[in-house]
Amino acid sequence: MKVPKDIRTNCPHCKKHTLHGVSLYKKGTQRTAALGARRHAEDKKGYGGQKFPELIRTAKTTKKMQMKLKCKECGKQLVRAGIRLRKFEILA
Repeated sequence: MKVPKDIRTNCPHCKKHTLHGVSLYKKGTQRTAALGARRHAEDKKGYGGQKFPELIRTAKTTKKMQMKLKCKECGKQLVRAGIRLRKFEILA
């Protein structure tokens, strides 16, 4: 999917249509010291197998990509709902 670098769309903060810069949302690195990660590591440790089944065969061929929009007037960011795409290209 080809997307222009700037899109005119609604800004919920400004409450009007403004120009937004487009980028691809990427997940940040997970904290290994987070409570959920520590609990999951404890459940995986030792005998008794997995708490959740480990995924061996993946059924999906694509991942859901999300557009990150940044308002040029107020600077607030919003993330559009993800859609399944093979390729995401931002046109210069």
